[in-house]
Amino acid sequence: MEQRISLITLGVHDLDRITTFYETLGWTRVESQDGVVAFDLIGQTLGLYPLEKLAEDIGVAVQTLGRGAATLGYNVRTKEEVAPLLERAKAAGGKILRPASDVFWGGHVGYFADPEGTIWEVTHNPYSPLAPDGSFRWNGH
Repeated sequence: MEQRISLITLGVHDLDRITTFYETLGWTRVESQDGVVAFDLIGQTLGLYPLEKLAEDIGVAVQTLGRGAATLGYNVRTKEEVAPLLERAKAAGGKILRPASDVFWGGHVGYFADPEGTIWEVTHNPYSPLAPDGSFRWNGH
């Protein structure tokens, strides 16, 4: 298995509401099959799929999926980009969980949740600068 993630799928209760949230953040949908919403990322895709259908595809009860203790990380190029992005998420219907602030390791971090509770970390990491195309590499390599 190669070290990569090709698709991140979020099981959502209200597909229209969550789609609108991400579109309000400025993301553009790509063509996909009925019942699936996809946003191409740099080297990956974020898919939104009804939670009930995701549970059915996996072969488990909806309650089994619950809420995972995971975050989706979004790194930015400068410290000054963190707070405005959190505010944009709030204006789109998200909830700020942690305002932008400096952290002990030298970065600048904030957290927000989308309208269904998926948690995003927005970070400026001076030790892992983004490539010109926006791709992220741990420690900048």
